[in-house]
Amino acid sequence: MRCPYCGFTESKVIDSRPTEESNAIRRRRECLKCQKRFTTYEKLEAISLVVIKKDQSRQQYDRNKILKGIITACEKRPISLAQMEKIADDIEGELYQSMEREIDSAKIGEKVMEKLKVLDEVAYVRFASVYKRFDDIHTFMDELKGLIDEK
Repeated sequence: MRCPYCGFTESKVIDSRPTEESNAIRRRRECLKCQKRFTTYEKLEAISLVVIKKDQSRQQYDRNKILKGIITACEKRPISLAQMEKIADDIEGELYQSMEREIDSAKIGEKVMEKLKVLDEVAYVRFASVYKRFDDIHTFMDELKGLIDEK
């Protein structure tokens, strides 16, 4: 770490503690040359995820898109925003834990449907109808029959 006062590269850590949000470490340092003190913050570098769309184009991962789809599917259902955010958080955690830098949008959609199926069947069917692009009433009915058969 370079001293902001004299530019010397050697310093010692005097104090270390997590930030209030616990997403970084705050370190008080003292320059070994000029003895001035300064603060640094150490943060975990997040892996950037890229989503491969159906047309093979690539986009930066955006958690808000997942949450927006979940909120739309859960509209007028007895599901709290906290529950919807938990689904988005769980999916995001799974994506980062997979350590894949690129992920198909289809995998993300499947994960959302799995979680919605457990939480609320109506929200699941709403999401599936948009995600799977039901072309007619027959494909919609097939999905409903499959859901009923699982019960």
